[in-house]
Amino acid sequence: MIVKALRVGLGQLIIFIDFITRPRKQKRSAAAQAQVEQAAKGLSLYQFHACPFCVKTRRTLHRLNVPVALHDAKNNPQDRQALLEQGGKIKVPCLRIEENGQTTWMYESKVIIDYLNQRFSAA
Repeated sequence: MIVKALRVGLGQLIIFIDFITRPRKQKRSAAAQAQVEQAAKGLSLYQFHACPFCVKTRRTLHRLNVPVALHDAKNNPQDRQALLEQGGKIKVPCLRIEENGQTTWMYESKVIIDYLNQRFSAA
């Protein structure tokens, strides 16, 4: 009981710190931002709201100004089941990438952040 309360409290603290220290969004021309938004349509992030690695990944999405659909794999049974059945395991963060008729499930925040930086930093 105490451990759960501590975990919930720390999770809320992480979310608060993220909120007050959130990086600025990358500025782009309207045309460049439209291209980013089009490219991001095939991306979705499976995450837990208070997970520090998920927060880190969402901060990168925010900084790069990349709109991605978020799926709550902790509180939404359908999202959790999709992550398990299609991704292979319940592990977050997980970026689902749909492009060229193929779906890739990318795990590990560092790998996801590197991918996002390579794909959207210069855009």
